[in-house]
Amino acid sequence: VNELYVDDPDKDSGGKIEVNLNISLPNLHCELVGLDIQDEMGRHEVGHIDNSMKIPLNNGDGCRFEGRFSINKVPGNFHVSTHSATAQPQNPDMTHIIHKLSFGDKLQVQNIHGAFNALEGADKLSSNPLASHDYILKIVPTVYEDKSGKQRYSYQYTVANKEYVAYSHTGRIIPAIWFRYDLSPITVKYTERRQPLYRFITSICAIIGGTFTVAGILDSCIFTASEAWKKIQLGKMQ
Repeated sequence: VNELYVDDPDKDSGGKIEVNLNISLPNLHCELVGLDIQDEMGRHEVGHIDNSMKIPLNNGDGCRFEGRFSINKVPGNFHVSTHSATAQPQNPDMTHIIHKLSFGDKLQVQNIHGAFNALEGADKLSSNPLASHDYILKIVPTVYEDKSGKQRYSYQYTVANKEYVAYSHTGRIIPAIWFRYDLSPITVKYTERRQPLYRFITSICAIIGGTFTVAGILDSCIFTASEAWKKIQLGKMQ
C-alpha cells in the first residue's frame, strides 16, 4: 500500500539525515580532496574528516572518497573540493564518477524500486577538467512499514545538474562538485500488509472454477470428436 502525506516521519532523528557518499576523482591527488558542508542553520565546515576514507587511484594520481556524515533537515549543500588543501593546485581536475549517494537507511525490499541512489554511475570523466558541477537535489522522506509494524526511514531524491567554469575574486579557477539540497514536505509511505482471508478464498474459488471450466471444455471437445469418429466409421460400414 502506498501513501502520500505531509509530515516529518522520523521525529527521533534529532533533525539529522545520514548521508553516504562514494565518488572517484581519477585525476586529483588524495591530499587535495576534501568535503565541505554548509546549511541555512549556519553550519560551515571545511574539510570534514569524520567517518571518511580516501583511497589512492591510478598510482596516486587520483582518489576515491568514501564518507558517511549527517546533514541538518534544512536547505544546504555539501561539496567535494580542494578548499581544505594546504596549498591550492594550479589546475585542479574535477572530472569524476559517482558510485553512490544515498540518504537515510538502506532499503532493500522486493517490489520497491525508488530513486534511492539516483546518481549511481553518474560519469563526468569527459567533462571540462576545470568545470564545477552542480547537482540540485530534492530529497523526499520515505517510510517503509513491514507486516509487524516496524518502520524504517530512508530518502529518495530527484536530481538536476549543470556544469560551468567559476572564477574566484582573484581570477583563479577553483572548481568543485556541489550537491545542493532541499527537502520535500511530502512523505512517501510504503506499507506491507498480509493478504485478507477473503481475497485468498476468492482466489482459490477462481482457480477451482477455472479448472472446472477448462475440464468441461476439454470433455466437450473429446465427446464431439468421438461422435464424429463414430459417424465416420458407420459411413464406411454402409
